[in-house]
Amino acid sequence: MNYTTQMDAAKKGIITKEMEIVSEKEQIDIELLRQSIAEGKVVIPANKNHKSLDPEGVGQGLRTKINVNLGISKDCCNIDLELQKVRKALELKVESIMDLSSYGKTEEFRKKLIDMSPAMIGTVPIYDAVGFYDKELKDISADEFLKVVEKHAENGVDFMTIHAGINRETAKIFKRNPRLTNIVSRGGSLIYAWMELNDKENPFYEHFDKVLDICEKYDVTISLGDACRPGSINDSTDASQIKELIVLGELTKRAWERNVQVMIEGPGHMGINEIETNMILEKKLCHGAPFYVLGPIVTDIAPGYDHITSAIGGAIAASSGADFLCYVTPAEHLRLPTIEDMKEGIIASKIAAHAADIAKGIKGAKEWDYKISEARQNLDWERMFQLAIDPEKARRYRNESKPEHEDSCTMCGKMCSMRNMNKVMKGKNINILREDD
Repeated sequence: MNYTTQMDAAKKGIITKEMEIVSEKEQIDIELLRQSIAEGKVVIPANKNHKSLDPEGVGQGLRTKINVNLGISKDCCNIDLELQKVRKALELKVESIMDLSSYGKTEEFRKKLIDMSPAMIGTVPIYDAVGFYDKELKDISADEFLKVVEKHAENGVDFMTIHAGINRETAKIFKRNPRLTNIVSRGGSLIYAWMELNDKENPFYEHFDKVLDICEKYDVTISLGDACRPGSINDSTDASQIKELIVLGELTKRAWERNVQVMIEGPGHMGINEIETNMILEKKLCHGAPFYVLGPIVTDIAPGYDHITSAIGGAIAASSGADFLCYVTPAEHLRLPTIEDMKEGIIASKIAAHAADIAKGIKGAKEWDYKISEARQNLDWERMFQLAIDPEKARRYRNESKPEHEDSCTMCGKMCSMRNMNKVMKGKNINILREDD
């Protein structure tokens, strides 16, 4: 039986090879997975032209996945350096990479990325449009925007952020309800500016059926962008954000009618006390579609440390229903991240995702913690390093400060609770001030 997309296959009762792979990775019943995909609660972003893909599922009942943002810009257009970041991200086993390139040889970088990456690849086509056509934003036509979407799909991109929810109606709400930080989404601000400059409707909203044609043809998952996400905790959960979310829910149903898979993008900056409510709102208004969040960043005071503010919010968001976390690096709001910035962002996001998976009761999550706790109790340093989320850093810290006794560390020495409890539980004496018997 033929099918066009993973959702189409799922609705027809077909088990695809991608479903088989995800079922095995997640240790879940394949029929349950198929049903979740048919209902839109799980997506498997898998473009037919992405031949190197090792598929992942995103959504209800699955491990929380993380995404890494990369790409060249006008100020930092070194393709080789960005490819180094790609290799490092893949080494750290990220499930997704978004190419946010906005200048220069974007297609060259995108094709290399897709060819080498087993991780799913996402893009934001509007970022690419200005450079692709070498035109100012105002002069790009609706048809030209759609051609960039098709080009990305043809290249093999698995999911695309499409800012279709910032239509003229949403824009009116935004104008009537002033914000401290206006529209901080880069794609959202570009669409809003294009609408204002041309006095026209958002082309991605007006021609959404044409976007669906492209996505159905290549099985591209639409990641419905949150143009009105809050850029400060002052602006969170306001009229603009909620109005756009309602529109995204309507667009989700239209996509599902065409068997196009959908994710919903979410906030943004917000206080801890608002996160759980926002997760419930998204799932309700968008009919259970997987939720992809940036952060949330829970305080605005920590430039240089936003991988931490984001990890705090990400853990709470994912434990409350978010399915996919976009990493944030220490360089957020400050510069294009370095490889080290990227690594710190990945590790922080992976910690948040895993902490949430424990809370959600995801199969196998707590077992990892059990194994490392067992190694810690046994003072098995090598086993601890092997199990650590960042073995390189754990091993380096240990080697930089060697204890007198190998069964301890330089924090506690012979007062180590693990060491002494192991001895006492075996009926042995504890010698702290002198050598052991």
